[in-house]
Amino acid sequence: MKNNFDIIVVGGGHAGVEAALAAARLGHSTLLLTGSIDTISFMSCNPSIGGLGKGHIVKEIDLLGGFMAQAADKSCIQFKKLNQSKGPAVRGSRAQCDKNIYSKTVQDFILKQKNLTVQEAEVKKLILKKSEAKGVVLKDDAEIFSSAVILTTGTFMRGVLHIGDHRISGGRVGEKATVGLSDQLVNQGFVSTRLKTGTPPRLDINSINWAKTKVQKGDEKFTPFSFKSENKLSLKQILCHSTYTNEKTHDIVRKNLDKSAAFLGTIEGAGPRYCPSIEDKITRFKDKDRHLTFLEPETLNGNSIYLQGLSTSLPKEIQLKFLQTILGLEDVKILNPGYLVEYDFFDPLQVRPTLETKSINNLYFAGQINGTSGYEEAACQGLIAGVNAAFKLQKKDPFILGRDKSYIGVLIDDLVTKGTKEPYRMLTSRAEHRLVLREDNVIERIAETSFSAGLIIKKDFDKLFSILEGRKTFYNEIKKIKMVPNQTTLEKLKLNNFSPIHKQISLVDFLKRVPVHYKNLLDFGLKNKYEENIHYPVEVKIKYEGYIKLQEERIVRAKKLEDMKLEINLDYGLVKGLSNEEVEKLKKIQPITLGQASRISGVNPSAIQALIIYKKSLEIKAKPAPQKN
Repeated sequence: MKNNFDIIVVGGGHAGVEAALAAARLGHSTLLLTGSIDTISFMSCNPSIGGLGKGHIVKEIDLLGGFMAQAADKSCIQFKKLNQSKGPAVRGSRAQCDKNIYSKTVQDFILKQKNLTVQEAEVKKLILKKSEAKGVVLKDDAEIFSSAVILTTGTFMRGVLHIGDHRISGGRVGEKATVGLSDQLVNQGFVSTRLKTGTPPRLDINSINWAKTKVQKGDEKFTPFSFKSENKLSLKQILCHSTYTNEKTHDIVRKNLDKSAAFLGTIEGAGPRYCPSIEDKITRFKDKDRHLTFLEPETLNGNSIYLQGLSTSLPKEIQLKFLQTILGLEDVKILNPGYLVEYDFFDPLQVRPTLETKSINNLYFAGQINGTSGYEEAACQGLIAGVNAAFKLQKKDPFILGRDKSYIGVLIDDLVTKGTKEPYRMLTSRAEHRLVLREDNVIERIAETSFSAGLIIKKDFDKLFSILEGRKTFYNEIKKIKMVPNQTTLEKLKLNNFSPIHKQISLVDFLKRVPVHYKNLLDFGLKNKYEENIHYPVEVKIKYEGYIKLQEERIVRAKKLEDMKLEINLDYGLVKGLSNEEVEKLKKIQPITLGQASRISGVNPSAIQALIIYKKSLEIKAKPAPQKN
């Protein structure tokens, strides 16, 4: 193997894969270093992609040239659109995947990628010269040089696995932890703390009494994550099931809390707020007499069942004891016990919106090293880090997505502006502009930006553009078609339980009514039929037009601050009107726009006005003095 590359990516998880693919697609010789090629993109926790807020991210990754969406579509064994009873902004696509097929799909793809070399190796430390990343040193002391390094180390940074009072060094079961890198970064001045996350036991499919559980069916209609995928599933679809814990379960857990790794007092790290263990659930939600858990096959043909919602770090014998109190699990056998993993993460306030670190040039962090939780959150960071590492080498402007354009923009802005003290999970509630950040309008939001940046090829952009043209055609057609209040129309309205019309209206006006949907338009004059990816986004935009307009007006007002750039080396101590706290926080975070500065906790509106005045004074001083005649 050669010892010089443009970009080195350390770690072959979901972040590392997207980082390496992005850098290689943009023409750079890229090296992906991983502990094992067989575990690239391994689903070490839940065997699913997408969900609320997360499905949005997967579709955005796809529009930016990433591969996660295609892998999810090809390995999907149950598809669901979540939150169907709620508004379109908070609905999310979720694919239950065959975890082996998912990983194999990614591995096959990445090994064929032009400009990309994949190598099994353990990284001991970084090569640093004058606050700049220059490559890595492997465990065997071999040096590999590069112009940029992207760290996507997941839970492996000084990772420790806990099952009861049993501790094992590792990033996940069967894989060693990374120690030297973390120590080196701390010695370089990076602030590191601990986080923890858990996983549930895997159960033997043949030891479960399925007749006592409730069937959870997937959707009959499949909507692919990727615009490149066909609207049909390639694999057989499976059933999931659900059951509940009960007071007997809780009593066993409660009596053994002193044996749980999370309650022994030896773990420093904060755990995931939105995915608590069964130990956390019974202590935090004492009023609940039962908790829902889902039984999800991890593969099509294997015998392993993932127990979603029941992560634990109790000893294996206690896990078996409480599991056998649950309806349907009376004779259950554990294939692999649940465990807790504790690991280092680095305060994301130490990285820029490009995900390049502030103190070491050409060093990028992506994924759980930045304090996030989840495959999708990791993958999108990897992609953005890979793109920005490539763009910096090409001397191009940074690639930064705004909060008004994408959930990826929301996630990264939250991390680099507010930081996090617990595993960060994407939620639709984190996006203040979520009505314009829907899954259905991802093409409108991202396609042009992606194509202009060179992240997708013309053939793909042409396909996306044709979809947008189809939406325009549909809208124009229903705008032209009129409904008149004659006897035939009024009878049809009555037959469909719609209120009557009293004047001529267009089908656009008719579609604004809450109970009216696309299929009803076919009864009132629409002759051409359209695919769902054409008519549905138009319908949403028509129904929520007033609310969307209000949100777009807010975005325009906010954009004035987003367009006002701040120099990274700005001396905030010279700005009159800033408190000491504001100066300290602005110096630490180094916002790149006034918009980002306005979102820093403790920076008040008056401080933003002071910055505007100071910025204008600098611009006036920079102007050349008028020439005297």
